[in-house]
Amino acid sequence: MKITRRRLMATGTAALAASALPRMAWTQTTLSMGDTEITTLSDGTLTLPAEFIFGPMPQDELAGVLAPLGVDPGAPLTPPCNLTLLRRGDVLALFDAGSGLSFQPTAGMLPDALAAAGIDPFDVTHVIFTHGHPDHLWGMLDDFDEPYFANAEHMMGGVEFDYWMDDATVGSIGEERAAFAVGAKRRLEVVADAMTRFGDGDEVLPGVVAALTPGHTPGHMGFVIGEGADAVMVLGDAIGNDHVAFARPGWVSGSDQDPERAAATRLAMFDRITADEMAVIGFHLGGGGIGRVAAEGEGYRFVPEA
Repeated sequence: MKITRRRLMATGTAALAASALPRMAWTQTTLSMGDTEITTLSDGTLTLPAEFIFGPMPQDELAGVLAPLGVDPGAPLTPPCNLTLLRRGDVLALFDAGSGLSFQPTAGMLPDALAAAGIDPFDVTHVIFTHGHPDHLWGMLDDFDEPYFANAEHMMGGVEFDYWMDDATVGSIGEERAAFAVGAKRRLEVVADAMTRFGDGDEVLPGVVAALTPGHTPGHMGFVIGEGADAVMVLGDAIGNDHVAFARPGWVSGSDQDPERAAATRLAMFDRITADEMAVIGFHLGGGGIGRVAAEGEGYRFVPEA
């Protein structure tokens, strides 16, 4: 397995696209596995109040955990958004679709990242969703409410799809997330008849196996690509940041819809990842999102491999 980080060169079509992007310098982190190339692409960043994640955590211990990691427990958090692109033969599969332009002004930049990488959205063959939160789903439609990846097969875990399509979800999810439910249902309805549903353990693509990782949302899915120490796991938001989620994976997080179940899922995932020595790709992890997990103290730390 080979992991590299590269800045797009100022040549060809990608250079023309990149030159029109004054907001950020696009970079890619790439992992090669035989005939498979996996690349992370940026959809920008989010801006979140610290209490959104840290609120339910033990405040008397929190500052001591975050200080060595350089994280201010009172400052807004600006997590990156890393989408995963898999290339293999005729397959060009994207895990999640970004947030589009209706969520936060610092996000929704995936179209720019694709252009800078020389990728036409019409060439994407599969869009495979980890879950239905806005920063992962809302970019599936264009400005005309048509599928942005018009030629792609759209795929989502059946539990997750049913949850967001259920009319009762908007009333049970809580006021602060009600807009998530409304937005998800509106978008999923566009592709509902053509949505491919899958379950825990299903092979969604050759060599890509779905793994139910619930808690962040009821039907959240991760994906294992490859086998053993040569495998990589697409985490989605099941391990949602590279600070407290690693250092204290058993602590509950305010970002999870079912915090206790999400904490149990994280602990089980860390056991699996470290036992199998898998690489990981995290939607909100730094350093391009691709790296390894190392045991440290009472928990773990994220080691970017870029």
